[in-house]
Amino acid sequence: MGKKNKTKYALLGMLSMSPMSGYDIKKLTDFSISHFWSENFGHIYPVLKKMETDGFVTKEVEETSGKPNRNIYYITPTGRQELVNWLHLPVEPPPIRNEILLKIFFADQLPTEKIIEMVAEERKKCLDNLSKYKKIEETLKADGQYMNDKRIPFWLMTLSFGVHSSKAGVSWCEETLKILEERLENSK
Repeated sequence: MGKKNKTKYALLGMLSMSPMSGYDIKKLTDFSISHFWSENFGHIYPVLKKMETDGFVTKEVEETSGKPNRNIYYITPTGRQELVNWLHLPVEPPPIRNEILLKIFFADQLPTEKIIEMVAEERKKCLDNLSKYKKIEETLKADGQYMNDKRIPFWLMTLSFGVHSSKAGVSWCEETLKILEERLENSK
């Protein structure tokens, strides 16, 4: 059986938090789940239209002066049940697509210095992510509006996954750099 497109569930999850326009969904997605789940406008709007047809969301047109009208989407009870049903399903294994690993696999065709440069850049990205995740965690824990929000522990759990993944990435990069530097030294 083919894999299901999960955009619908990401959007239902966002709308379960509050009614939003497609633009607002994209903005919140970029702020919150984009570290582990990405959506783009090209997916969001067609899926919202299909979910409206399927009865998972309703739409209200909000008139704005001097600007195009905004479509505000609300999750319906049917949509909420669809989300809950999906949440109960087993998690499908993610497709693995990691460009740095793909390039390393074929890196025998590159000078070692170039591979070192590539891995060092990957290490920097992982460290940057760690810094970003720490700031997000501090913001969530310090912001009074979230203090009693029952969703915070779950948001922090997903953030923790990012921290652990980034730490693992840094560790792998450091191990790989050591091997590459030894290889470079031995080739002289």
